[in-house]
Amino acid sequence: QIQLVESGGGSVQAGGSLRLSCKASGFTFSDYAMGWFRQPPGEEREFVGTISWSGGRTDYADSVKDRCTISRDNAKNTVYLQLNNLKASDTAVYYCGAVKFPRSDPREYDYWGQGTQVTVSA
Repeated sequence: QIQLVESGGGSVQAGGSLRLSCKASGFTFSDYAMGWFRQPPGEEREFVGTISWSGGRTDYADSVKDRCTISRDNAKNTVYLQLNNLKASDTAVYYCGAVKFPRSDPREYDYWGQGTQVTVSA
């Protein structure tokens, strides 16, 4: 059974940091690039960043690129999202997804997690 399980969400004050994790199972994790997306309340799912299967390449949305680091540990089948200097506009449900090649379009993703809520308060 293919699963992606996000964790690490919660409530954080503006200016703080969060590290989200996404653990994969049921497929060959190292064969897939991984992406992080988020969906603010009442809005569409938006791209945050991706990491290649090896971890050698990362790409980020302009809105987060100076504050965000995506990494992965293929031995643990886990991908991480570190987001610093959090802003109220970062409030969203955060999702990880698996795709064969790094993509910013969520429609191209094969597998998704259930999401984890991040709430940033002023």
